[in-house]
Amino acid sequence: MYRARGETLAEDYREAADRAICAAVLASEAWQRAESVFLFVSMWAEPDTGPLFAEAFRAGKRVYVPLCCPDRVMKAVRIQSLDVLRPGTYGIPEPPRDAETAKPGEPELAIVPCVSAAENGARLGHGAGYYDRFLRLHGCETMCLCYGSMLARTLPMDEHDVPMDHVVTEDGII
Repeated sequence: MYRARGETLAEDYREAADRAICAAVLASEAWQRAESVFLFVSMWAEPDTGPLFAEAFRAGKRVYVPLCCPDRVMKAVRIQSLDVLRPGTYGIPEPPRDAETAKPGEPELAIVPCVSAAENGARLGHGAGYYDRFLRLHGCETMCLCYGSMLARTLPMDEHDVPMDHVVTEDGII
């Protein structure tokens, strides 16, 4: 239901919402204090993370992106440019497999995708559990990017689901 709704969002709505979501993230204390950030490469009906990558590189933050491994584990791999990314698992742009992975304590902030999210931090992901497993291991602060029109009042959470610290929509940070 949510996935189908997300694919029908009007382009002008998405563009305006993308700008507002990125502005809210960039103005946040979490972003300002983080020296290392984990960013997803936006795909499908997800908010555009391109401006976040540009600002992270400009500000000299250590930037990590997901690398999905065959054992259903996701690693945070450091990049210094989006140019190194190539289509990988599920067609998602990924870094080289031999690139530097995050050290303990990094990343400090993870920007996380969703299909939908709720105000209490519940997140509906794409169903494979990669982010929940990753976040449980790394314990970093989290921000889930969600279009306001995709925000749910409540979402079910299982014991393996990791609640988000912040949910960011075009209306601000929850």
